[in-house]
Amino acid sequence: MKRPNGFTTPVTPAEPQAGPGTGARGRTGRGAVAAGKPGRRGRNAAGIPEAEATTEPIPIQAPASTFRAATPSGVPARSDREAATPPLTPAQARKQFRAARRARKHYERDEVRRFTWRSRRRRRMWLVSIGAALALVAFVLIGAYSPLMELRTIEVVGTNRIPADQIQAALAKQLGTPLPLVDSGQIKSDLAEFNLIRSYVTESRPPHTLVVRVIEREPVGVIPSSTGFDLVDAAGVVIQRDTERPPGYPVIQARAGVGSAGFQSAAAVVMAVPDGIRSQLDTVTAATKDDVTLILAGGARVVWGSPEKSEYKAIVLQALMVSSPVGTVGEYDVSSPDSAVLR
Repeated sequence: MKRPNGFTTPVTPAEPQAGPGTGARGRTGRGAVAAGKPGRRGRNAAGIPEAEATTEPIPIQAPASTFRAATPSGVPARSDREAATPPLTPAQARKQFRAARRARKHYERDEVRRFTWRSRRRRRMWLVSIGAALALVAFVLIGAYSPLMELRTIEVVGTNRIPADQIQAALAKQLGTPLPLVDSGQIKSDLAEFNLIRSYVTESRPPHTLVVRVIEREPVGVIPSSTGFDLVDAAGVVIQRDTERPPGYPVIQARAGVGSAGFQSAAAVVMAVPDGIRSQLDTVTAATKDDVTLILAGGARVVWGSPEKSEYKAIVLQALMVSSPVGTVGEYDVSSPDSAVLR
């Protein structure tokens, strides 16, 4: 670091050198003073005591030329550098001012961002949530009212007795309606006309298909009527009416009629009997819910009792018919399956 011109520093005077003739103790004679030690009091020729010598340093101001000479070579002095720097032109001054103003704006912007990052994050989260909600609403509106999602195809699955084209014709009024606006109540009303449909489920397959999955009623037997025979399911719903008895179905005779407890017990027993035995059934009678009797095609009777443990009773009956075929036995009593009786 360059010392400024005119800087003063204390200079300590050199200690006096011992002259010739001095002794080992540094004395030059009587009344002389050794270097660095207080002198002794002496008297001059007039008899006045001499003052004591002092060794305190005397500050001496060094000339300015000393420090100017100590400046490293090749580095001009401050005054020289100031004189060597040319003054700025107005254009350069304006450029530096603009650069300083830009730097200040950048600094202020960074400071604002540093102290407001929490509020900016909350605002960003709110904007993202609102944008997602608006996008969802727009998608729903487009799907509900745009012709891009209109119904063009109705697919029917699960039908056996009912022709699929009849169901499609009944639901044709829904064609052209956007899938989200398909009237489920109207579909229920249209499918209620088909007695064979026990239940159904609709499924939308964008962009233009509606799938109707149908579960048909399963007939369990026939009931004699004034016009012939009515094919019914386990709930007593008439599936088909014929003047002649449909083959492969037993006649259900319930004392209290269709819908009674006896009819429901008889229908439950028919559903539990294996297919090999069901094909041999001729008549099922039920006076009460605990008095179900099966009449086989060969004339043999099966005392079944209540519909409880029907699966177990069916297994026992199947084993008895293998060991004692129909024709050799007149009656199979499986009302108590653990102790079945043959007559």
